Amino acid sequence: MRGKRIGSGAALLAGALAVTGLALAPSAAAVTPTTATITANCGLFGGGAATLTATQSGTSATITLKSSAITTPLTINQNSIASTLTMANSTGPNRVFSGSVNPAMPAGSSITVGPLNGTVASGDKLDFYGGSLKMVVFGITVTCTASAPQSPGPFVFN
Repeated sequence: MRGKRIGSGAALLAGALAVTGLALAPSAAAVTPTTATITANCGLFGGGAATLTATQSGTSATITLKSSAITTPLTINQNSIASTLTMANSTGPNRVFSGSVNPAMPAGSSITVGPLNGTVASGDKLDFYGGSLKMVVFGITVTCTASAPQSPGPFVFN
């Protein structure tokens, strides 16, 4: 009986160590860099510096845009901006990210849209420069474009 308890205890200990090892293992960054800055002109919403944040899980990716220089002219309800982000791809066709995800924003506040969902392929090199962000707010389309390539460089997807 004692042999069974030792064997069971050893198996449980090995399983616990394996789970702990998985939990503590570093996660692989699939996209690099994960953040980039751009300078955008968004017409009615203004313009200036903005931060793009990208994530990737296989062929699925998301991009979020945040900017304190680009502001809302009116109060905007949560999840009410239909956004389409087109990213120029130096290795193939442009990639499109879309969605209606945004926080509630009072008039004059910083703009945040996303995460916007899209599909990528291994090796894609995506840059906002040469692409655009179209936001439909209250039936009005606002288009943002970049005046220069994003920094530190394009998002490279694995």
